[in-house]
Amino acid sequence: MHIAVVLRDRCQFKKCSQECYHYCPLVRSGVKVVEFGEDGYPIISEELCEGCGICVHKCPFKAIKIINLPEELGEGLIHQYGKNGFRLYRLPSIPRNKVIGLIGPNGIGKTTAIKIMSGNLIPNFGEEKSSWDKVIERFSGTEYESYFSALRDDEIKVALKPQYVDMIPRIYRGKAIDLLKKVCEDTERIREISAHLGMDGFINRDLSNLSGGELQILTIAAAILTDSDVLFFDEPSSYLDIKQRLKIAQFLKKLSRERKVYVVEHDLALLDFIADTVHILYGSAGAYGIISHPKSVRNGVNEYIAGFLRDENVRIRNWKIEFSVSAPKRRIGTSVICQWNPFRKKLGDFVLNADGGEVYLGEVVGIVGPNAIGKTTFMKILAGVLEPDDGSVVMPAKISYKPQYIRIDYDGTVEDLLVETLKEKLTDAFTKNEIIKPLGVDSIYNKDVKNLSGGELQTLAIAVCLAREADIYLLDEPSAYLDSNQRMAVAKTILRVMEKSGSAAMIVDHDVYFIDAISSALIVFRGKPSEYGDATSPMNMHEGMNLFLRDIGITFRREPTTKRPRINDPDSYLDRKQKEMGEYYYVVGTE
Repeated sequence: MHIAVVLRDRCQFKKCSQECYHYCPLVRSGVKVVEFGEDGYPIISEELCEGCGICVHKCPFKAIKIINLPEELGEGLIHQYGKNGFRLYRLPSIPRNKVIGLIGPNGIGKTTAIKIMSGNLIPNFGEEKSSWDKVIERFSGTEYESYFSALRDDEIKVALKPQYVDMIPRIYRGKAIDLLKKVCEDTERIREISAHLGMDGFINRDLSNLSGGELQILTIAAAILTDSDVLFFDEPSSYLDIKQRLKIAQFLKKLSRERKVYVVEHDLALLDFIADTVHILYGSAGAYGIISHPKSVRNGVNEYIAGFLRDENVRIRNWKIEFSVSAPKRRIGTSVICQWNPFRKKLGDFVLNADGGEVYLGEVVGIVGPNAIGKTTFMKILAGVLEPDDGSVVMPAKISYKPQYIRIDYDGTVEDLLVETLKEKLTDAFTKNEIIKPLGVDSIYNKDVKNLSGGELQTLAIAVCLAREADIYLLDEPSAYLDSNQRMAVAKTILRVMEKSGSAAMIVDHDVYFIDAISSALIVFRGKPSEYGDATSPMNMHEGMNLFLRDIGITFRREPTTKRPRINDPDSYLDRKQKEMGEYYYVVGTE
């Protein structure tokens, strides 16, 4: 069985010469394999197509995919978005006192699965029309029959925490408390949840003045406060620090004893901690997605890291994610590329105090710490966006800075923006082969910038930052909205650029796996959020990770097979033992 997919966000039928039509051997022999619809997009007959793939290679915009799939998979087709559109195979299981985790690349069907399970999309099984009655008949005798029957009859209520929380202020006006009162009239319940999630400091502030982390916590609280039987949390970790992530995870685990809970998450450490069962989604982005059979969280994450699903006998990635058991060494002794004396900065009631430090040639320095403790302010001072009140920073002439929040108001395509921004650097072989292609930016060249998803916008901003000629690269939260595959690709790209360009980088991020994969040194922020922050000098990873995790009271053990870090349950035997040893991260444990 082969499927033909036309990626409409890439197809530029007004700018091409209809190569998919003119180069097709069957069309030339008079068979109507390729036709054009009223909207101008090509329509490929899967019944007549022989799967030669010529149209795939001839399309100037890489907008066609011809893919061979196992014949038996056709019976598992759940939904298809029109002729030659994306299709989803299988559904996630229905939880019973468990948290169900969904993991997979962007554009692979996680959102479609959530829409179906939440009742916002009626699956059509590849047909033109569908109804809940057809769905219930199709799933007769399975657990989905009763579930979808209850959805149809409004016998169960569903709440969804959206992915892009930074869009909330554009939709709602008013204070955070006003939004919570819209979903829950019980003021005592609102007070209880807001206190538990740490919202007291911003619950009476206007939505337009909230940070990304505060908006994330607010939307999580709003979903929890609804009188819903099924809860969906789409990327609940974005913009949250590790302590906040753990607090949310513990609350959702407790909540799953009473309600059905689904979580889509790219932070593998958090997913491993929060979920009981996981489904891995694999396939081809924009073309099709397959939901794996349910797996225990340990086996599921291990298989995802290895890139091979044992039960399905499918390789989903041609490389595996590697973890180092011992901390990397600093590049002390090489040339100092930038340095700063101790400095101080006051912003309103907040005060940042930074110890002096220096960064060496080819080094990547990770920056960790709670939210609202001055990390972004620190980066802005290094980037020259802000001036310190006391002290001084000696930075090289060339700095490339990617801020935390990305706003690109540009009318034009990604390629237009890159040509305008990078000029001749865009045609440089190093830029094309070491930055643009590994990050997948070449696949969105023809998309309008204003229509990019959060993940696409993030990779574009990272690519532009790294492609600039600079002595030091400053990236604030580059992993936000990226899937786990993309995060590792970004980590590899940054390391490759530093090595080959002889530059250095400083990275702020909350994903422990990402920081571990990319850093050879660590700056740890300590203090009291929103009041004061103290930044250490760069230190080796072993010392830095122990200091950082000791402050927040979290320990990690290493999974024996993959050596990946796993969060220890608070106050568990391993947690207590590692705290006594003073080893919070680089420890190989037993399962």
